[in-house]
Amino acid sequence: MSTNHPDPEATGADAPHLDFAGTTPYEDYVHADVLTHLQHLCSDDPGEMVFLVTTQVMELWFTVIVHEWETATRALREDRIPVARDALKRSLRELEALNESWRPLSGLTPAQFNSYRGSLGEGSGFQSAMYRRMEFLLGDKSASMLVPHRGTPRVYAELEKALGEPSLYDETLTLLARRGYAIPEAVTGRDLTKRYEPSPEVEAVWAEIYASDDQNDELVRLGELLTDVGELVWRWRNDHLVATRRAMGSKTGTGGSAGVAWLEKRATKNVFPELWTARSHV
Repeated sequence: MSTNHPDPEATGADAPHLDFAGTTPYEDYVHADVLTHLQHLCSDDPGEMVFLVTTQVMELWFTVIVHEWETATRALREDRIPVARDALKRSLRELEALNESWRPLSGLTPAQFNSYRGSLGEGSGFQSAMYRRMEFLLGDKSASMLVPHRGTPRVYAELEKALGEPSLYDETLTLLARRGYAIPEAVTGRDLTKRYEPSPEVEAVWAEIYASDDQNDELVRLGELLTDVGELVWRWRNDHLVATRRAMGSKTGTGGSAGVAWLEKRATKNVFPELWTARSHV
């Protein structure tokens, strides 16, 4: 005789299907059980859980943003600007969500952070492979940043591939060159493994595009979407700086980084630089 007593609200013609032979279809798709058992705390401090989960959430947002920017990069290569715009628009909402991830950590006092900081050991955010792929897609290339991943062949191979591929901005400038704009060969044919450096000729091209009588031109709109991306990346870096400064002041960062001093230097850099400087000439 069955001892199961179904919930009266879960019966009837409109009741959801509750009985599955194995795991639920939701679990099969989302793998929630995997995600919710990835938290292995290294201290007895109850505040460590929010730090660890927030960091893991950031990694997931890095992953989806990389997906969007790679989608946009391929679309620009294929002259499918509407597809690229759609991917960039999605990434804006995702960047906003990523930036909000700082909120649970933004009020940490030094004592609260110190209570589990030692659990990080030599771990530091700059070691994030997916964040590095984001930076590479923004044109901030550095072969030295592959070094921490030499012990993980798959990750190293993915980063090495990303290092040698055109960034989102590279594909944008190549598109402009195909459209007849005076993008120098030194820019379109540059060593893609190196960090992008600003060009006065590229600045002049963006100034020309922005001076167009048609402010709904697809290139103007593309430039504005990239500017939106650049602004949100700048906000991410500044929010990181503020959260770190509040939690640990000017102490040396984990993993041997310069901590706040390193983040301050990063926060002064604009991605897609000529999109910002060209505005002074329109």
